[in-house]
Amino acid sequence: MQFSDIVGQQEVKQHLVQTVLENRVSHAQLFLGPEGSGSLALALAYAQFISCQDRREQDSCGDCSSCRKYKKLIHPDLHFSYPFFAKHKEDTALKFLPEWREAFLSNPYLGLDEWRNQLDAENKQANINIAECHQIISKLSLKPFEAEYKVLIMWLPEYLDKEGNTLLKIIEEPPQKTLFLLVAQNQDQILNTILSRTQLVKIPRLQDEEISGFLIERKGVSDAKARQIAYLSDGNLQAANEFLTGEENDNLLMFREWLQITYADAGTKIIDFTERAAKLGRENQKNFLRFGINLIRESVLILSGAGNLVHLPQAELEFISKFSGAIDLAKAEAIIVELEKAHYHIERNANPKILFLDVSLHLVKILKFNTLPLGTQYIYS
Repeated sequence: MQFSDIVGQQEVKQHLVQTVLENRVSHAQLFLGPEGSGSLALALAYAQFISCQDRREQDSCGDCSSCRKYKKLIHPDLHFSYPFFAKHKEDTALKFLPEWREAFLSNPYLGLDEWRNQLDAENKQANINIAECHQIISKLSLKPFEAEYKVLIMWLPEYLDKEGNTLLKIIEEPPQKTLFLLVAQNQDQILNTILSRTQLVKIPRLQDEEISGFLIERKGVSDAKARQIAYLSDGNLQAANEFLTGEENDNLLMFREWLQITYADAGTKIIDFTERAAKLGRENQKNFLRFGINLIRESVLILSGAGNLVHLPQAELEFISKFSGAIDLAKAEAIIVELEKAHYHIERNANPKILFLDVSLHLVKILKFNTLPLGTQYIYS
């Protein structure tokens, strides 16, 4: 993985390159960025740049022996740790290394849900267990085989439980020429004892222009479709890829119908809609809900008097402008909450027919009967 392969993030790339050129490589770094921002890809490109045998001014060469091995994730001094779904307490990340290589090489922007789909997760919770921590200590106690540095890239250290404290000593006082690169999405979920021992590298969400440019140049997507996907993906290239591979659906027509029939409390039509939504398939259901969430968020801007910040295609803009006249801020926030909850449960394989019926009934309460769900604090209420 070279820096040139990664979409956007020019400032971060420049910072990482400078730390190497100026010999300021910190032994423990935390790459913190939202899903789909490229944080994992950046960590690997950084490690490859450090290990490159014929380093260029701004990137690794991509051709030396080290770079060729990094490209296939088979360099003997490159190690990975990541959440997995252990069936036995002695399981470690090594057991899932072939699946990891396949998943990352096919999509360096993958999220936990895509990784889960690569494995036989059943109903198990992802974590990085104590056996994996001991395995990390054992691997890093060895001298480098070929490169100057041994590198451990740990993806999602949020899934280290208290067992992660086992790693504190080796993180704080690592063997010589050992580099820890932790790649996280949520700083608040990382053990404070580990957080305090790392140097933070903040990675922002991607800009819409960067995502649309990627879709046009590398995926051959039309300009109009690329701009719409970039808007819907909200800076998440993984989400953009999901939108791209999903079946073609008229999300606007379907979402507008959903709001209309729930506002009218049209019982039989709601049942018919639930049946159709249940047949979309999980990824299309997620895309549909994400489309609705983003659209209602634009309604919040209009209701807040910030309509000048709304940038939507004409059809979506006309619909959301009219819809904003029929609701207030509290209702908009309540709708967003219900759609986000539905998206969360779809990701976790909820029964779609039951879920869409349940959400529809909540929308009826919000739109038709002005009833906001109890027990929820809305920022606009």
